[in-house]
Amino acid sequence: MRIYVYAIARDEEAFAARWMGSMSEADGVYVLDTGSGDGTAAALRDLGAHVVTERVEPWRFDAARNRSLELVPADGDVLVCTDLDEVFCPGWRAALEAAWRPGCTTARYEYVWSFNADGSDGVKFWYEKVHKPGVCRWAHPVHEVLEYAVPKVYCAVPGMRLEHHPDPAKSRGDYLRLLQLAVDESPEDARDRHYLGREYMFRGRWEEAVGTFKAHLSLPGAVWRPERAASMLYIARCLERLGRWEEAELWLLRAAFEAPEQREPLVELAQLMAGQGRWPACERYCRRALDIREQDMTYAAEPDCWGARPWTLLAEACARQGRRDWAASCADMALRMGETDQRRRMEELTRNG
Repeated sequence: MRIYVYAIARDEEAFAARWMGSMSEADGVYVLDTGSGDGTAAALRDLGAHVVTERVEPWRFDAARNRSLELVPADGDVLVCTDLDEVFCPGWRAALEAAWRPGCTTARYEYVWSFNADGSDGVKFWYEKVHKPGVCRWAHPVHEVLEYAVPKVYCAVPGMRLEHHPDPAKSRGDYLRLLQLAVDESPEDARDRHYLGREYMFRGRWEEAVGTFKAHLSLPGAVWRPERAASMLYIARCLERLGRWEEAELWLLRAAFEAPEQREPLVELAQLMAGQGRWPACERYCRRALDIREQDMTYAAEPDCWGARPWTLLAEACARQGRRDWAASCADMALRMGETDQRRRMEELTRNG
């Protein structure tokens, strides 16, 4: 089996050696440098990559990725797309070869998008950027995805893990323009509309975010429950920032019903109840969240909902209701999960009643 890696790059000389070491299990590495001002292209070539330098104008990620895909030789059996701020854990090729079957078009594997302060996994989900050649092309100006000309046939790849170690200084300033372009090009595309809402939210444009998320939910193609639940949760967050607490609560309840396998809406509800001093309700939502034991990786799970946060909220809810033994037990659990300030907080609560 011949496995090739392809990528796009710009001004990523600092990552070149780490990335090439991670990709060394492939039979070849092909990179489109889109106009680096540093030594990215030379560093990659020195390490064995095949590099072509071209500008993509006007800039859009799908066009750049499709051009990088064209650099790959025609004799590849499986193609792997990564970015230079990502690294595979060793043994990824053997895991892929063991899982790939005739007829497969796409591999699904673990992707760790962020890490917690203690080095443990943060946000992670399933990724699908490994594919058979000749069956798909990249689409969408940003947050680009592979679109297939044939039915997708997945294979899960246990042991294949890609980690994201980004450059915090890298700008995402062009994302809003590209997402607005994506929505203009495909106004009925639910995914683009959802991502545009997120971008407005990230920029603190709360009213525009709420309107865009509501537009997402109204689209005929908005049928993927985890994404719908995320839009509802994000609407609630924006409404909280606008001081519209009752509306926020209703949207969080909708999110919890939309995706009952997710903790995130329930933990957000518990936090909202705590902020209003509604401790029995806070406790109820914490317990419902903690009853969900398996982390859903179809959408980007939020790590604090699977760590100390629900235990911290539950400890305070129990303490506020005078159940100090339960509060202490929950505080111990939060402490074991990394909440270093929880013991002092519980001591204050029990001392003050």
